[in-house]
Amino acid sequence: MPDRTSAPRIEFLGVRFNLIPADRILNAVLALAGDSTFSYVVTPNVDHVVRLHGPQGERLGPALDAADLVICDSRILARLAVLSGCSMPLMPGSDLTRDLLGAVADPMRIAIIGGDAALHARIAADFPIIDWQFHEPPMGVLNNAKARADIARFVVESGPDITLFAIGAPQSEIVCQEIKTDGRARGVALCIGASLEFLIGVKQRAPRWMQRAGLEWLFRLLSEPRRLWRRYLIEGPKIFPIWWRWNRRRSHPRAGSGSSRAGG
Repeated sequence: MPDRTSAPRIEFLGVRFNLIPADRILNAVLALAGDSTFSYVVTPNVDHVVRLHGPQGERLGPALDAADLVICDSRILARLAVLSGCSMPLMPGSDLTRDLLGAVADPMRIAIIGGDAALHARIAADFPIIDWQFHEPPMGVLNNAKARADIARFVVESGPDITLFAIGAPQSEIVCQEIKTDGRARGVALCIGASLEFLIGVKQRAPRWMQRAGLEWLFRLLSEPRRLWRRYLIEGPKIFPIWWRWNRRRSHPRAGSGSSRAGG
């Protein structure tokens, strides 16, 4: 299913990233919010790419492909792309979420999928001009068809201009694809991960110098070692052999027969 933005795409590590200038991304999202049909925005990072090249790739790949706007979230991915002779805009999902909510000057209906009552109350207090709608799904959405159907029904019935999916990857992207395929919803959805927790101060983002140095992952690991050690120390480093194989296939096409998502 083609995206509805005019920005061209470049394929890198199996993901088709949009080539849209960073200063135009926010306006592109706001334009999609006014549509009568449903679209969604994804911001892939290292975790997405590693999942894409693993067992979850069969479901995650089509969900990324069907997204209307695909923006690089990761400085590590952006730098690997430069080393491969590619260049793509960088817009961390947390920055996009912050800028998007900050740009709302008129009453707008925004739904949040995920989070808890405390987060919902805090975000509503911080942005009172917004007509907030909340849905808190159970854990295990990825393998719970009823929970995914309930989310889709909520988005259709509440009719938000913007829906913020805060239930993590790959379930956020997969549910968005299902909603788009269903065809009854409207507005634009963003798969935002922990962006709202950063925005209201429940979790701290890395200092700017660490972000610029591509070390935000280290800050998060040190902040939540028990929860994130496997993601950053076991799964995350898989990005480098994935990148090496991708480059090898580009240089020696015969050695890379088959899907560009194979292996990992």
